[in-house]
Parts: sequence; C-alpha cells; structure tokens
Amino acid sequence: MKALLSEAPGSPDTLILREITEPVPGRGQVRIAVRYCGINYPDVLVIEDKYQFKPPRPFAPGSEMSGVIEAVGEGVTEFKVGDAVIAAATSGGLAEKAVTAANACVRMPEGMPFDVAAGLIFTYGTSYHALVNRGELRAGETLLVLGAAGGVGLAAVEIGKAIGARVVAAVSSESKAAAAREHGAEVTVIYPREGIDSRALAAQFKDACGPKGADVIYDPVGGDYAEPALRTAAWKGRYLVIGFPAGIPKIPLNLTLLKGCDIRGVFWGAFRQQEPVQDAVNVYALLDLYRAGKIKPKISAILPLPQGGEAIKKLLQREAVGKILVACTA
Repeated sequence: MKALLSEAPGSPDTLILREITEPVPGRGQVRIAVRYCGINYPDVLVIEDKYQFKPPRPFAPGSEMSGVIEAVGEGVTEFKVGDAVIAAATSGGLAEKAVTAANACVRMPEGMPFDVAAGLIFTYGTSYHALVNRGELRAGETLLVLGAAGGVGLAAVEIGKAIGARVVAAVSSESKAAAAREHGAEVTVIYPREGIDSRALAAQFKDACGPKGADVIYDPVGGDYAEPALRTAAWKGRYLVIGFPAGIPKIPLNLTLLKGCDIRGVFWGAFRQQEPVQDAVNVYALLDLYRAGKIKPKISAILPLPQGGEAIKKLLQREAVGKILVACTA
C-alpha cells in the first residue's frame, strides 16, 4: 500500500510517497480503506513538529478521513467489515489504508458522499465545540467569525446560523465573502491580508456588528487581527481562541477589564480526550444538522495522494475556501 510519509520535520515539500507494509489493527482498532482525507491546519504543524501531538516517525499526516472498514481488531464489536465510517485520528489519513481506534470512528449517515464525509468531523467538530460548549452562543446574539471562508470558518458560519445567531463574516476577498454569504452570513467584512491598522479594522468590525458589538468572536486567524476583533466584543462577550496561522498575538488585557469579556481557549483535540462523552454528543448533533440540511462542507479542491503535500501547502498559503481533500484511492 502507498502512504505519504513525514520522515523528518519540515515543510509539505518534504513528504515522500512510499510503498509500505499494510498495517494490522490491534485490540480496539480497525483498519480503514481510505477514500478521502480532509486537510486541516494541524497537518501543517504536525509535520513541522510544532503541534501538541507528535506521532513517531515515519508517519502519514492526515487526521480526518472517510472510508470503508476492511478489518477489525480484537474486542471491536460496534463495527464490522464493510461499514462506511468517518474517522478523526491523530495521523495516518494520507495513505491508502489506515489503522485507528474504533472509538475514533462514527458511521456515515446513509446517502452521505465519501468526499463530504471527509470534510465534516474535524472542522465542524471544532466549531461546534467552540460555539456551543465554550462560546455558549445563543439565538439572537451576534457572532463575528474571522477567517470565515476557511474550513473551520465556514463551519462556524453555518453552525452559528443554525443556532439562530446573526453571523458577521470577516474574510480577505470578495470571492471569500460570497462563499460566506452563501453559507449563511448576514454581513461580511473584507479585511487586508497585511498592513493591518488595528483601530481602523476595529471600526470596520464594529460597523458590521452594530453598536452592541459581538457577543461571540470566533478567531481561527490570530496575528494582527486579534486585537481589533477583541475591541469589537460586547459587554460580557466571549472571544474564542481557535488558532494562529497569522501568528500568536499579544493581547492588551485592559480590554477584557473594560468590556467585562472573556478570552476562552478552544482545543478540540484535547476536549475529545478529556470529555469523550460530550464529544460524542456533539458529533451526533452535527450528523442531525447534516441530515436536516443545515450544514454541508464546501469542497474547494480534491488532489490525488501523490499531491498531498500540495494540498497541505494550499492550506498553509490560506488559499482554501472551505475544505481541501486528498483522494487516497484511485
């Protein structure tokens, strides 16, 4: 079987396609014939040894996949050979076959395409945990989403709309603004990709959110965008820290005092480990939203397995609108 391996820390260009031995599932594990692997920002970090989890090398990156179970290990009773599943693992997705824990899998809803399935759990799981568990977003509140055309951003837009919030989407181009509106944003803000004027951008955000400000701010971008977003917070607003592709910001904490607002960290990977029961509740809620037609991943590109490094690079360069997938079987 073929796998795209990280053999040493480095950029997406360092990934190497190898022929390797087919993995054997151990106790509590399943082997999946991978159809598609969803690309996410942690894939950028894990191959550079900058992520919280460091798989032993060589390893195939890719934490989100869809496929069909072709073997089960000892003790696995909830799945059988032939089941179509979505898996959210720590690594292994950029390969023709992958072994993962059975409890990291969920059955695909009937009729769900494999490409859509590979774009659902990671991004929507992150955004649902952020908005519902950490942000406590309620109907009628105003939600400001930064990076609103990316995978987690569009997921946050759709989930916010499903909850009944007024969604303000902040993006870097008109084409991305159109995508955000298509997925439920009521208002869009186009911000510059560089040369940020903090107070001018804060004024843009405030104009879009209205005089009260944003009750919940969803920030998967960081960098120089963070402070202007925090300045937009409403009284007792909740600023959600998702990620830092634009850099780790330095936040003036006097803003939290003046606004009586909270800064809340969101780490979905750790949440899944610490609170697996609540995570399972979240996943089934997402599947219900999918069945109801309220969420659907936008797939912007599908690349073949040998070009998996290029897929990660597209994400790194912030080119993606919605999800980028890798097709792992011909």
